[in-house]
Amino acid sequence: MAEQTTGTDQAIKQARDAAAREAWADVYGALRDLDPGRMAPDDLAVLADAAWWTSRVEESIAARIKAYSGYVTAGNARQAGFTAWMLFYEYQLAGRTAAAAGWLSRARQHLSGEPECVEHCYLAWVESEEAKQRGAFDEAMACARRMGGIAQRCGSPDLLAMSTQAQAGVLLAQGRIADGLALLDDAMCSTMAGELSSLFTGWIYCLGLQECMYSADLERAVEWTDAAMAWCASMPEENNFRGLCRVHRVEVLELCGDWPQAATEAALTCRELLPYEGRMAAEAFYLAGGIHRRRGDLAAAEASYARAHELGRDPQPGLALLRLAQGKADSSAAALRLALADEDGGNGRPDRLGRCRLLAGQVEVSLSLRQFDQARMAADELESIAREWQQRRQSTTTMLHAIAAAAGGAVAFADRDLERALPLLRRSLSLWLELGVPYEAAQVRMTLAAADRAAGDDEGARLELRAARAAFERLGATPDARRAAALLSSLYHRQPGELTEREIQVLRLVAAGGTNRSVAAELLISEHTVARHLNNIFAKLDVSSRAAATAYAYTHGLA
Repeated sequence: MAEQTTGTDQAIKQARDAAAREAWADVYGALRDLDPGRMAPDDLAVLADAAWWTSRVEESIAARIKAYSGYVTAGNARQAGFTAWMLFYEYQLAGRTAAAAGWLSRARQHLSGEPECVEHCYLAWVESEEAKQRGAFDEAMACARRMGGIAQRCGSPDLLAMSTQAQAGVLLAQGRIADGLALLDDAMCSTMAGELSSLFTGWIYCLGLQECMYSADLERAVEWTDAAMAWCASMPEENNFRGLCRVHRVEVLELCGDWPQAATEAALTCRELLPYEGRMAAEAFYLAGGIHRRRGDLAAAEASYARAHELGRDPQPGLALLRLAQGKADSSAAALRLALADEDGGNGRPDRLGRCRLLAGQVEVSLSLRQFDQARMAADELESIAREWQQRRQSTTTMLHAIAAAAGGAVAFADRDLERALPLLRRSLSLWLELGVPYEAAQVRMTLAAADRAAGDDEGARLELRAARAAFERLGATPDARRAAALLSSLYHRQPGELTEREIQVLRLVAAGGTNRSVAAELLISEHTVARHLNNIFAKLDVSSRAAATAYAYTHGLA
């Protein structure tokens, strides 16, 4: 018995030393085979932490429940309250809401009679989140600030940083985007500077990245996902935060055009987060579906979207765009209408980027079905969201603005309003290039090429199609690359005399005796544009004068 006791004591000492170094795999190895009945509550709590950090969630919960019982037996209300709160967190993260609510209630019972202590910060944090979800933003901010006051008085830099994060979340949910991002920067600085413990570093990275994507701030997302993954690489390989942060990295990589790495990271994320983080794993499956769809692997995309749906993620608009690629436009239109009926995506607050993506999908599908009124309505809403976001974000260069300009330009082109379409499409292209999002930029180039061609600018159309094809080929977007190549080929092999509608309008007016000035006034374009059209007409008809062009118009029934 003495030998067994000595062995247990040595294992516990080794585990405590390893915990001080945050060597969680060593902690778990030292404690996992010990008899829980011979372990103090503090050591059971360390075992629970080690199991959590090495992604053994059920073992973590089991050990923490034993630690909780030990604290209750010892009459340690503060530790019992904190342990109950951690059980609330673990159950909530696993999606087991009933159990989570029960443990939160116990945490409140244990801590309600205690004098002010650092553990009260955790309760204030939850109260802030609950108020935010109800839309009670003043109450939420008061709770977050109370949390910060307690943290400061109790000397906890971890919880002080988390209170800043919580206040940023309230401001963002309230629509005060610029103010919220400024506070978020403050909290993220604490993590990147290494000022916080590992648990809070991971928490703030994950929460901050969520808020960053909610705010459609790609620049911050790129910077912070790189920092988060560098930090994750320094932690145990199995740690839970690696998978949670990797979800956001996949989205950033996909947007920035590194699809091979994004696909690899998505597969890793799914393995790391299942089965305990199904909701976040669902997002990884959805993102993988988008990459498969754009690469032309429609079967793999179908499977990924189905898995995302099984895990609770609405697969729209990706699934609708897949149906469109499969030639099932009516089905995709119906699915998008249903998805757009959900105002907040089920998360308690408007997801503007998500809604913009749904609306952009609706524009694309509606135009393919020639449902122009539906497309206009969706584009108008996108424009309205972009104007609102300009005020809230104090910026006109976000992804929302790029999406809105692309949709507006596509609808204007469908309406044959080139004077409106061309500036919008060029604005969208400029924004996507500035943001470093190559696939969306290439898609806009395709529409811009069609608009240039309709305006008689064949050279501009060729330039856009060549750039689009090169981008699609680099990305591995095979179907889009083939489409760009086919359009480019047809443009190069265009026969003389194949005039655009605008060129025919110019030719008719010139044949009727119009001057460049009178033609410009009639068509509401500049004289410079008229001259450019005439040059294109002369080249296509292989003539060198207005008289010869007029003769062609009369002999071909165009005058």
